[in-house]
Amino acid sequence: MSTKFSSALVERLSPYVPGEQRDGDNIVKLNTNENPYPPSPQVLRAIATVDGHALRRYPDPESLTLRKSLAEYHQLEVDEVFVGNGSDEILALAFMAFFTRKPSGAAALQFPELSYSFYPVYCDLLNIKSQMLPLNSDFSINMNAFDNNGGGIVFPNPNAPTSLAESAESIEALLKRVPDTLVLIDEAYVDFGAQSMVGFINQYPNLVVTQTFSKSRSLAGMRLGVAYANSSLIEAFSKVKNSFNSYPVDALAQQAGIASIQDQDYYLQTMEKIIATRNKTTDELKLRGFRVLDSAANFLFASPTKHNAAALFNYLNENNVLVRYWQSDLLKHWLRISIGTEEDMQLMLALIDEADEAAFV
Repeated sequence: MSTKFSSALVERLSPYVPGEQRDGDNIVKLNTNENPYPPSPQVLRAIATVDGHALRRYPDPESLTLRKSLAEYHQLEVDEVFVGNGSDEILALAFMAFFTRKPSGAAALQFPELSYSFYPVYCDLLNIKSQMLPLNSDFSINMNAFDNNGGGIVFPNPNAPTSLAESAESIEALLKRVPDTLVLIDEAYVDFGAQSMVGFINQYPNLVVTQTFSKSRSLAGMRLGVAYANSSLIEAFSKVKNSFNSYPVDALAQQAGIASIQDQDYYLQTMEKIIATRNKTTDELKLRGFRVLDSAANFLFASPTKHNAAALFNYLNENNVLVRYWQSDLLKHWLRISIGTEEDMQLMLALIDEADEAAFV
């Protein structure tokens, strides 16, 4: 609801709509791509060591120890790493730093037509001219459609909600082809089956890579994201951050992030479990007549070819199994299903099996 005090900007905005957050012990939550397993025990111990005196003071505004840990992990310099409150904030700062500087009539920021729906929201919020490019018929990103217009390119790898990943070779070919255009690769789901481009940041001055601790590191509740780029681009992030929020990452999140990076064994074990469950669930859905794209993420993009996707979504929802559904023409035949525990996925499959087919018309 608008008021007489609202700006024209507020009247224009169509905000991002997150997945439903329903309370209850019997909810199977497969709609927001959260990790079904808790973070490393080292994370919980690290948080417990933070005393009250640390919390009464402002945190380190540069998150230097966390950035050093990330730089060491990726064999980078600390001035090639930037952290913030989740990758959504990192993306917002990137849009401000790199895509709002264009004068009126300049080239548009390019991103896939079917992709992370926050991109057009940021463009509306920041008055950035944008161009959405159609996917290929198999739902892969048409890398040849991007051009060297200088307005910027952004896309997730793996893409969301399609779950498909582009190869490092394909992305590197793009970077070579568009040297005058900044390319931002949103790697929120990279740990589940795609190749990261972080190791390429010093080869390509037009490359920015963003990642999150929310998915593979089980820290969605902590809100911790990171960007990797050459030092001049990281300096641009810092200038925008310090003009907006000088203390973005709180003391608990900094300690949690450091501990998470240090427990590599736990991270790898969690990834193996999620990938194994993803592959098993893919096979089970295909046996039930679903079309399922080859996922490199912690979710599946699946179309119930025997049934109406909206009706199946409603049936699962009524039985406290939450998945994601959109009514747009591009998505109305598809569901996005986050990977939960083995038990979560078996419950979902049992509901599909037990459903009254008359409901799916």
